Amino acid sequence: MNRISKKILLGLGFDSKDGHIRVTKGNNFRIFGGSEETHEIMQAKVLEFNRKLDRLKKTLDEIDEREFRRLARSVGLNIKNKKESK
Repeated sequence: MNRISKKILLGLGFDSKDGHIRVTKGNNFRIFGGSEETHEIMQAKVLEFNRKLDRLKKTLDEIDEREFRRLARSVGLNIKNKKESK
């Protein structure tokens, strides 16, 4: 069985208190949950990340971890270090 894998950014928000389920899917990303404000902030950041990728004429699958971290920091994405995720 051949499996096609594609990297995506995953945003998870846990601060919603209004019971509304927010889901946004886009090129290179999926965002789930969060308050309206948090969800909008996550959307803005991943859209800016995608714009920067487009300027580089690269896809998320084509960048290495170092370049990913540099781009993520430049748009304010919070990402865990490998040590933190263990």
